[in-house]
Amino acid sequence: MNFGKNLTILATTSLLMIGFSTAMMNAAETQVKKGDIRYSPYAEKKYPQRVYFGDTHHHTANSGDAFMGGNRLVPEQAYRLARGEEVISSSGVPVKLSRPMDFLVISDHVEGLGVMNEVYNGNPSFLTDETLVRWGEAMKAGGKAATDAVNEVIVAQTSGTLPKPLTDPKIAGPVMKSVWEAYTQTAEDFNNPGKFTAMIGYEWTSVPGGNNLHRNVLYRGGKSNADKMMPFNSWISEDPEKLWEWMENYEKNVGGKVLAIPHNGNLSNGRMFEPHKFDGSPMDAEYVKRRQRWERLQEVMQTKGSSETHPTLSPNDEFANFGIAGWEYGNLTMQGEPESPEMRPYMYLRGGLMQGLSWEKKLGTNPFKFGHIGGTDVHNSLTSIEEDNFFGKHVSQEPRPKRWKHVAKKGFGKTRYTWIYTGAGYAAVWATDNTREALWDAMFRKETYATSGSRMTVRFFGGWDYQAEDAKSRYLADAGYTKGVPMGGDLTAQEDASKAPTFLVAAMKDPLSGNLDRIQIIKGWLDADGKTHEKIYNIAWGDADKRELNADGKLPKVGDTVNIANASWTDTIGDPELSGVWSDPDFNPEQKAFYYARVIEIPTPRWTAYDQLRFGIKMTDDVPMKHQERAWSSPIWYTPKSGG
Repeated sequence: MNFGKNLTILATTSLLMIGFSTAMMNAAETQVKKGDIRYSPYAEKKYPQRVYFGDTHHHTANSGDAFMGGNRLVPEQAYRLARGEEVISSSGVPVKLSRPMDFLVISDHVEGLGVMNEVYNGNPSFLTDETLVRWGEAMKAGGKAATDAVNEVIVAQTSGTLPKPLTDPKIAGPVMKSVWEAYTQTAEDFNNPGKFTAMIGYEWTSVPGGNNLHRNVLYRGGKSNADKMMPFNSWISEDPEKLWEWMENYEKNVGGKVLAIPHNGNLSNGRMFEPHKFDGSPMDAEYVKRRQRWERLQEVMQTKGSSETHPTLSPNDEFANFGIAGWEYGNLTMQGEPESPEMRPYMYLRGGLMQGLSWEKKLGTNPFKFGHIGGTDVHNSLTSIEEDNFFGKHVSQEPRPKRWKHVAKKGFGKTRYTWIYTGAGYAAVWATDNTREALWDAMFRKETYATSGSRMTVRFFGGWDYQAEDAKSRYLADAGYTKGVPMGGDLTAQEDASKAPTFLVAAMKDPLSGNLDRIQIIKGWLDADGKTHEKIYNIAWGDADKRELNADGKLPKVGDTVNIANASWTDTIGDPELSGVWSDPDFNPEQKAFYYARVIEIPTPRWTAYDQLRFGIKMTDDVPMKHQERAWSSPIWYTPKSGG
């Protein structure tokens, strides 16, 4: 056999084949470049294809009240926990999240940022004041003495009687600037675009008379911009308009972008959506435009309860009584006057959304056109808020046998115990990427939703041509964005006035939480007489073969599989996924309206049930042991052609 000749033939053949294959590949590439072939259903999509879970409301030891309460964990440890590492809490307990978070905004109180650390450490500049000396001793003593000192600080702030060294720019200013710049550097160190986002932010802590008007301010950019202007603090002014003025100046002078997220309307005693400016003067066209511009989102759920609505505001809403118990006593400090039904339309978010429709009719702009987002407001650096892994809001509320009956605050003849606090909540953001810029942009356009602590996936779209088949497609979002607008968007009137809007909604359970009970759409509208109304519609529900809507549109309860003794449940009821297309049967093309989706899980154990099991204790009968986790989408608004 002539091996040399055969090898030559094989080599020549191989070269010819390589040439032929290359020619084929070049031809194929040419075809793709020309756009003749489209195969991947995920390529070339401009819309968000993934939801990111995080926390936009988080405090470390840099916050004065957190440090005084015993928190010794700095931003570095907060970021490490958030991205999935194990850390040791300030009370010495190991903690790790069930799953890493996608992003974290450390929003420490900017008032006296890091200053209490210096009081504790005996900085001579702060020892000239007897009250500060006493507070320093209380912090070292810990326990009740430290808790009492924290409450004194809050009362002193609300009454304008803080010790002068805390508010003296020459004494406290350098400390605050140093702590801020160290924090922004830590954010840069932990920011990992595409994998974990450390978004820069702070809390502006306005609390006039104990009424909560706090806002978290979030930056789109990084340290290079954030360090150019010190954050605005409420010791300068508690008026939100002054904060907006600072935000305007920041964007104008620095070139960066910021937005503000108000929180805990449920503790504002009617001031969050009050029908006038902070100083009592009438709202005008300029005011409502500025508020809509700077306050794009509102926090609906956190450890201090739910701000969605109240049973007295929404008597026909069977799910209104959630995260309410113990928080309706009064404002943040439980001073002034207790909460009353007359205050509630001006403090709960659904009331604010409905008032916004009225203001738009009067002044041409809706000042309360906000999306929904969740946060934790933890003050122990630990965003650990799942029911079976709840580390509380404060260090004093971290896991131990008697934490449930720890006294958090007293007032109006009432007591707030730790058991009243809720394990909540998460911010869910539909962004094109896990980066500061993409997340901020999604928040600005209000493509966000809130959850009470689980990580369920929720899609919500509004349009005019959705069909039932769209809800059954694997590529539901294609139809959602092609035919309409996502949560946070606006619907404009159609030429055909008889045509009602359609809504496409879908939800998928958190793998570590309960099945889904139902999806609802909450509608609010303004009638011809200027009166607002609301209605709740059940859109899709689990166990559909066993449950049907009754004559008034109500749905039988899903059932209950919770075993309190074992802090367990079974997913033998409800469904893991729900979806549907709904057309508004009560649509009036001349009425302004908003719509948002609410997704309810089946009953599951509350953190108190896990504590009772793990510590072998028995709590009193008034302590709830189970609840139904939920999510709230941002609204979609409808505006008539006439403007309404």
